[in-house]
Amino acid sequence: MNNKKDTTILSKLRNMLMKIDLNADVAEGCGQDDKLLTIVSSANVCCGLHAGSYDEMLATLQLAKTNNVRVGAHPGLNDRENFGRTNQSLNEASYRALLSYQLGATKALCDLVGVPLEYVKPHGALYNQAAVDEALSDILVSEIKRFDPNLKVMGLSGGHLVKSAKNHGLVSISEVFADRNYEEDGSLVSRSKDNALITDTNEAINHVLQMITEGTVTSVSGKKIPVEAQSICLHGDGEHAILFAQEIKKQLEIKGIKISAQ
Repeated sequence: MNNKKDTTILSKLRNMLMKIDLNADVAEGCGQDDKLLTIVSSANVCCGLHAGSYDEMLATLQLAKTNNVRVGAHPGLNDRENFGRTNQSLNEASYRALLSYQLGATKALCDLVGVPLEYVKPHGALYNQAAVDEALSDILVSEIKRFDPNLKVMGLSGGHLVKSAKNHGLVSISEVFADRNYEEDGSLVSRSKDNALITDTNEAINHVLQMITEGTVTSVSGKKIPVEAQSICLHGDGEHAILFAQEIKKQLEIKGIKISAQ
């Protein structure tokens, strides 16, 4: 028996049975949603505070419906000046109101268009803060559960948001990033650093394939760290968003990995 050959065959069969969600942040006024929503399987719809508008939300939801793309709410901090990417410290009541306000608006527009709201993925600083702050993640998840216990929660692989969702009995979606580099602790490299973003297409593809097939990501220090890749994120405001989405989908399909909402 050729163990090496058998291992290769098993690996190929495993990949053929695999499927992965490909999501993008949309309705943020970046002008690429029409193309992105023909490629991705999930749409993180901006809820109108950190960017976008109700008109953009409406148009994006209509595109998602046309392309049979799963819809999630993408609530952020009320911080248009910094695109919701600057940390804030709010009290619990304010965090709950911030989230409920945005979920309510998104659900209302989903009902208007006739598409289900299926999950919640916080945006920007709110997402990153919740990934490392257990108390904040519990506030957000408990508010999501109060709003609709059937909503799934998408968060950073290994982060507190995913853990809180599981603790509260909600379905979690563990997310990794195609266009972002990682620190040794599993957090994303801060956008204030020069090496935060991945801008080379081949590098992004290899980055994604490693996370899906090996369950690891190589941090900026060179250390491999474990990740659970259920959904891959592409930032809709990224310069290379369309190219990355097209090439990543192409390479995954070549390897028999299906793009599909989980």
